[in-house]
Amino acid sequence: MTDRESMSDLEGSRAHALPVWKVTRELIRFRPGLFVGNMLAMLLAMVALLIPGLVFREFFDLLSDSAQAGSDIWTLMALLVVTEIARSIGLFGLIKTNVPFFVSTMTLLRKNMLRYILKRPGARALPDSPGEAISRFRNDVFEIPLFALWMNDLIGLLALSGGALFLMVSIAPDVTAVALIPFVLVFLVANAATNRIELYRRKSRKWTGIVVGFIGETFGAVQAVKAAGAEEGVVRYLRGLGDTRRKYALKDRLFNEILQSVFQNAVNLGTGVILVLAGQSMRSGDFTVGEFAMFVFYLDFVADLTAFAGLLVARYRQIGVSVERINRLMEGAPEGALVEHGEVHLHGELPTPPTPELSADDRLERFEARGLSYKFDGTDNGIEDVDLSLRPGSFTVVTGRVGSGKTTLLRVLLGLLPRDRGDILYNGERVEQPSEFCVPPRCAYTSQVPRLFSDSLRDNVLMGMDRTDANIADAMHAAVMERDLSELDDGLDTTVGPKGVKLSGGQIQRTAAARMFLRRPQLYVFDDLSSALDVETEKILWSRMGESGEVTALVVSHRRAAFRRADHILVLESGRVTAEGTLEELLESSEEMRRLWHGDDGAADAEVQAKVSA
Repeated sequence: MTDRESMSDLEGSRAHALPVWKVTRELIRFRPGLFVGNMLAMLLAMVALLIPGLVFREFFDLLSDSAQAGSDIWTLMALLVVTEIARSIGLFGLIKTNVPFFVSTMTLLRKNMLRYILKRPGARALPDSPGEAISRFRNDVFEIPLFALWMNDLIGLLALSGGALFLMVSIAPDVTAVALIPFVLVFLVANAATNRIELYRRKSRKWTGIVVGFIGETFGAVQAVKAAGAEEGVVRYLRGLGDTRRKYALKDRLFNEILQSVFQNAVNLGTGVILVLAGQSMRSGDFTVGEFAMFVFYLDFVADLTAFAGLLVARYRQIGVSVERINRLMEGAPEGALVEHGEVHLHGELPTPPTPELSADDRLERFEARGLSYKFDGTDNGIEDVDLSLRPGSFTVVTGRVGSGKTTLLRVLLGLLPRDRGDILYNGERVEQPSEFCVPPRCAYTSQVPRLFSDSLRDNVLMGMDRTDANIADAMHAAVMERDLSELDDGLDTTVGPKGVKLSGGQIQRTAAARMFLRRPQLYVFDDLSSALDVETEKILWSRMGESGEVTALVVSHRRAAFRRADHILVLESGRVTAEGTLEELLESSEEMRRLWHGDDGAADAEVQAKVSA
């Protein structure tokens, strides 16, 4: 992709990003006391630096017998002491306000990012790789609060430089005006370079995320890499990614360093201008040695202001890239979601997550789908006009061949995929946002490949809930996990590893089932949960589901144990329900069901065949 194409993409994506000034304003409003305190401390520390310039003027004029009456060495020393005390107070104020403001606002941004990412439909992947997401949580978020604090640095430098320029103009306005020309030119150059700065920052961040993501994926697939003997290929590919990242990171850093160097060299130009213009005035006595010393001293602060202003212009564009990247990660969130104010809990005990309580309206009377349809973009795959009705205590199985739409049906029902048309009703009321409604205590879901975290078995089951080990033990018993638990070295404290790698496939599925049982929802939704279980364990699991009371379940399965347990079965073909009824009815009337039944192990079930024949 050419730089011009990259800039075109940049302009298109920026249109949907929250403006940087709005983000900065809301962060300041989030902690106004800390921000104002930081600003006052910065002003005190900066403005106090005006005094040394005046002291230098009087000191050098004193040496050349040009000092004003009343000036002596002790007075000048006293002024320097006062300056140092004022600066120390200001620096102490900065220390007390900088870190709290930075940490609290950075935490707010990360909290809001995570909150809206977790609201995404579960079947919709992040727009970029996990490495890119980590980069945004770390690097992009880091710079936004820093930019807000830099506003106070700018205010302090403006006050200091404004005071310095006032004193300089009052002494020699012509010299001051000419000495500022290099700084104005440098600032204009910096402003003209901002598009290039933005482009290099965007590419640097993009390739950093790609490298981090690839490293993470490689660590998670070490066994596959070793089994394929692909170590050298992986290293070679990583080296290629690293070379590309280094190229853009170098451009980003080099371009910023060149600009910074230009800013700093403007001081030398300004000093040279003063020497040339002030020389004749000093010979005639209109410009003293002390005033020259003061000019040179203050000119350094004017240079700092110019350099810092140029830096802020560049950073404003770079942070615009960061905000756009974050907004992309939070796609679908309201415009102000990133800076929405809320508690960040930086001190004391973290709050216990609220446990959803079952209300009278949440009790399941009927769960229905009418004309439910969804097609994957650009394909004919999906589901079409599916009707479904579940009553309390029912055990409904959805079955069909691979690719028939079973998993898609569950995901659309739960809002993990957006329905194209059709209605979902709970107790006769239309569910507008299934992804937010179909959660505990109303519904609980376990996918084909359940997700476990590299944490203890206990925490993987609790997932933030406040429950006793006795409650967990009951859930483990319902999931037929008690024997496995007794064989683990640390019991519930066993760390399961990334994605549960230390457990077997069946143990992962049953741990996920225990997580559901602990929440006691009105509707259990299982997507082929028993695929990694032996026949006996599966029978025990289904039988135990009803031991603690009435249980309603919607199960995707092709296993006979589930068919026998079911009181209603739906057969899907190419996304449509082609048959439904009890097992006996379907084995008599549906050729597809007979194929699925015999396909389990290639042999007919004599018991059911006898019932069908009777």
